[in-house]
Amino acid sequence: MAGRFGHLLHAAGVPVTPERSGRFAAAIELTSPATNDELYWTARITLLSEHTEIPVFDRVFAQVFGDMLDVVDARGDTSTPPPVTTRPGEPRPPGGDDREGGTSPVPNPNPTPGEGDGGGDDAVDTVLAAVSDEERLRTQDFSTLSTEELLQLRALFERLAVAPPPRRARRSVRHARGRRVDMRATLARAHRSGGDPVEAIRRRQRTRPRRLVVLCDISGSMEPYARAYLQLLHSAVGGARAEAFVFATRLTCLTRELAARQPDVALRKAGLAAPDWSGGTRIGAALKTFNDDHGRRGMARGAVVLIVSDGWEHGDPALLGEQMARLSRLAFRIVWVNPRRASPRFQPLAGGMAAALPYIDTFVSGHSVDALEEVLAAIAA
Repeated sequence: MAGRFGHLLHAAGVPVTPERSGRFAAAIELTSPATNDELYWTARITLLSEHTEIPVFDRVFAQVFGDMLDVVDARGDTSTPPPVTTRPGEPRPPGGDDREGGTSPVPNPNPTPGEGDGGGDDAVDTVLAAVSDEERLRTQDFSTLSTEELLQLRALFERLAVAPPPRRARRSVRHARGRRVDMRATLARAHRSGGDPVEAIRRRQRTRPRRLVVLCDISGSMEPYARAYLQLLHSAVGGARAEAFVFATRLTCLTRELAARQPDVALRKAGLAAPDWSGGTRIGAALKTFNDDHGRRGMARGAVVLIVSDGWEHGDPALLGEQMARLSRLAFRIVWVNPRRASPRFQPLAGGMAAALPYIDTFVSGHSVDALEEVLAAIAA
């Protein structure tokens, strides 16, 4: 319920993030609101960030949760009496607004035709239609999407949080609950108390996210999926500072091109930088280039490596197995995304896939937006 309400608000123009929807769901679980006004304030406090978003929020709330109470007292009118508590489903008290000569600034949740601005029903219909399209896109296979639908995916990808797991850094920082006593700092502080070390200065190890390296197959067999995953690469480079590579017959680094903030500019640069788009597939040779030029020099050491490919190898599968073995000794985890795995009849019998499988830590499909949640969970595990 909280997630769907957040999607409705976002489609209506209120920038509700997944984190805010999560806070709303947690607040509902903690407070267990029994009335519409309690639910209204729980949602408004956790989901809104600006006063200008209130009118849109009121319209969507009224459409989703039915009759809504007048809560003008918390909008700056301190002379207004507290709202009457009404349980969901009960009729609103007769007489409308109890204030003399006043009208409720909360829009009527069930306006009649011609009442108010006359656009409430159209706005709600637009919101519900947008949510319906979004839900359809979340479950649709990337290979079946049109160019217009791929552009609509951009808003969904912007909400995905690519978060590699943390690792302990070499340096430590001062912390009140640190496990190690900093003797030098403790003795220096003792000069303030006549040489008595009455206060122990403690330190603890810093943490930082592991490096994320993404290698995406852009060969002919993966071209429908590569168009969608390039948008995910753009989000990963900008949000998680990932290193992005694509390959077909050769390996190409696209980190610099995808670092552009405008998605259209970044994707256009990426398309121009990869000369072998929709070509043949030489996964083993591409991995050898990565291991020789980037992996062993430190990029893959302790990193999470995400490989997006269907495993159709035109070269020698033995070379792919050898390079996967090298990569597994360097990387913290290898996640392989194969969209063909979504088929119930899939078996990893292709030469390249069979050679790589023993060195894969997590094997997922990632064929749709919903399936990407499994990919993100594998990255963050």
